[in-house]
Amino acid sequence: MEPCIAAKHPFRVDVKSGQRYSWCACGYSKKQPFCDGSHKALAPKISPFRFIPEQDGTLLLCGCKHTSNAPYCDGTHKQDFVQKVPLTCPCYS
Repeated sequence: MEPCIAAKHPFRVDVKSGQRYSWCACGYSKKQPFCDGSHKALAPKISPFRFIPEQDGTLLLCGCKHTSNAPYCDGTHKQDFVQKVPLTCPCYS
């Protein structure tokens, strides 16, 4: 199962050192870029990526869900296969 493309851009997020975050990997979460548990019903084979930052700061988290460096944006959203997908995929219904 492929993840749903939630956005065609990264999400700029302020994070705190030592706090646990769960990045949505399926694309169905209504709380992008973080997991709200939607994968359990809509994409049960895709799990969120959990991470704990080592320092406070601002991160660019992937919005297209096709990064090679989860949860961070690697620029994949600029590729045609992402840009050509209308943002009316099932995660927006």
